Amino acid sequence: MEDITLHEPVAITGAAILDLETGERQSMVICLLDNHISEITSTLPAGFVGRVIDFTGSLIVPGLFDMHVHFRDPGFTHKETLSSGLDAAAAGGFTRVCTMPNTRPTVDNSAVLEDIHQRSRGHLVEICQSAAITLERAGERLTDFKKLKSLGAVAFSDDGNPVVSPKMMMQALELAAQLDVPVLEHCEEPAFFTGPVHQGDVALKLGVDGIPGLCEELMIARNILLAEASGGHFHAQHVSTARSVALIRQARANGISVTAEAAPHHFIMDHNAILEYGTNAKMNPPLRTAADVSAVRQGLAKGVIDVIASDHAPHTAAEKARSLEDAPFGIVGIETMLPLTLTHLVKPGHLSLAAAIQKLAIEPARILRQPVPVIETGGAANLTLLNPDISWKIDVAQFKSKSVNCPYDGWPVQGMATGVVHRGHLRRNNSTKNA
Repeated sequence: MEDITLHEPVAITGAAILDLETGERQSMVICLLDNHISEITSTLPAGFVGRVIDFTGSLIVPGLFDMHVHFRDPGFTHKETLSSGLDAAAAGGFTRVCTMPNTRPTVDNSAVLEDIHQRSRGHLVEICQSAAITLERAGERLTDFKKLKSLGAVAFSDDGNPVVSPKMMMQALELAAQLDVPVLEHCEEPAFFTGPVHQGDVALKLGVDGIPGLCEELMIARNILLAEASGGHFHAQHVSTARSVALIRQARANGISVTAEAAPHHFIMDHNAILEYGTNAKMNPPLRTAADVSAVRQGLAKGVIDVIASDHAPHTAAEKARSLEDAPFGIVGIETMLPLTLTHLVKPGHLSLAAAIQKLAIEPARILRQPVPVIETGGAANLTLLNPDISWKIDVAQFKSKSVNCPYDGWPVQGMATGVVHRGHLRRNNSTKNA
């Protein structure tokens, strides 16, 4: 990867801007200086003095935003660090990420929040940090929402843990409504969290207990009712079942403030993948049935599910080498989310490319009340460049992430991030050796 600072003029040539409203592509030259787009023209301006970078074959879209990642720092830097996570995000085509607060110590106080912001400040990829709903994510006492938001927290989540108490969740939603921030909820009823995989044929074949869809659906139904009563914004993380999609569809039809996300693994693989990939296909919520996979795809296609997010969850090879019951849940995904989306949603026609970019760039910013990137002269330079036509194979050995726990190694995909522009930097992805 080549990192170019934009203190001097830079012109991107050979690329086309993708119009997200019409889907049309228009070949244009984008001139950059510092943090802004200085000019957009049909040809390189006469007398241009600066560096010219050819991105022939690429499309220019608003900067992608992954609103659900775990960078494990502080506390679990043997899995990922802020530096490796941010480099992985840039390689995947992302200019912004929303990091989850399940670190050690938890992001439940000003010191930890400010430390993360300080250490990430100079990187091209911007961290939009979520803070915990409850102290130490223990579900007993609320954090100081007002103070944490004033220090830059963009949302509140106990991700990895559900907020079990309905009264506590109600109070969180009420506070969040006053502050105009969303509550991002890992929807899981602990009484039904009873195994390492989905409850069904695969669990029976493996001789292990299974996690029923009800585990997720009960919490989604409860949180919808609490959102309606409180006026708060409930965002359902990593939706995985058909009934969850149906519940969210009905809530939205009733005017309740509910949004949702889906991860690629839940719209690509069903629970049979665990038989082939073992613990590298173990995640929470678990892979469900083929019918659930189809429903999640339909939820994305129909606009019920607003966002595609990776739930990037790094673990070491030693941790994933444990037994199915003992290995941790989760897979890395930020470097593969764009090509998997293009290959498994756009190419088959479930989503147009423009609709996919809406879910990868625009909707996350809207949900988190962050600036929505617009490609216009004088505007902030927050851009992703991608080539939708490159065919290549995923190679975990090329990952920038510190961990490689995922089932996608060797998978053929189409589409690749070729560069990102943000915070006065342009980073070009030269990793096409396996294309």
